Amino acid sequence: MENGKLYLVPTPIGNLKDITLRALETLRDVEIIAAEDTRQTLKLLNHFEIKKPLLSYHKFNEQIKSDKIIEMLTEGKNIALVSDAGTPGISDPGSVIVKRCIEEGLDFEVLPGATAITTALVYSGLDTTKFLFRGFLPRENKERRAITDQLMLSQETIIFYEAPHRLIDTLTFLKETFGHRNIAVCRELTKIYEEIYRGTIGEAIEYFLKSKPRGEFVLVLEGKRIEEIKEEQKETWINLSIEEHIIKYINDGIPKKEAIKLVAKERELPKSEVYKFSTNI
Repeated sequence: MENGKLYLVPTPIGNLKDITLRALETLRDVEIIAAEDTRQTLKLLNHFEIKKPLLSYHKFNEQIKSDKIIEMLTEGKNIALVSDAGTPGISDPGSVIVKRCIEEGLDFEVLPGATAITTALVYSGLDTTKFLFRGFLPRENKERRAITDQLMLSQETIIFYEAPHRLIDTLTFLKETFGHRNIAVCRELTKIYEEIYRGTIGEAIEYFLKSKPRGEFVLVLEGKRIEEIKEEQKETWINLSIEEHIIKYINDGIPKKEAIKLVAKERELPKSEVYKFSTNI
């Protein structure tokens, strides 16, 4: 008997028209659909007149139900996995069963489709060439501080998910951590009440204190500007002579030749000029 195949099928994040033809074809062809919330998935299936047995598969039973799915796959059944919205495995159940399929040598296929991450990123107007996705921040300050401390120097645009009842608290925390950086607060993406607010973090707080947060949010935060980084680096050597600047890098374990290059770059001087101050080091 041949093994079955698992399909990870993205579903619309708000607008049902965003489902792909390939996703519909897959949902019609498989024998079973594993769903994060069977009630939510049933609405989607009914809309497209698809009738299939549903298996509950969410973060609280993911480990146990993964065993069941592996068993069914080895029995030759083809199974689709869907989350409530978006791509399974991205801030939703899915990564556990993917790892299990890899370990068991079972075939699986990931379909492309709707995701709030890239939609919000493009809407933001911020740098799209490089970005970091961190999902939902923890509730406890200590835990989320550990994450944001790692992101403080990051030049990448940073993307978070957030629920409406935690929005103001999270924005306030981000302002305390990142200061006056720009942010895009994207609400109810692809839905009727879609809204994109762009401004500084402080301005976003003021706006949503007046306009009660409703719906699901994606926060797209500006990365650290290169100008800020240069200014902070300058503060570390502004009171040093060129010779002291070179020695500082050498004491940090950087070879003399590289130290000269770094000093020349930071002070925007020719390397030959900086080299003159290194002859006695």
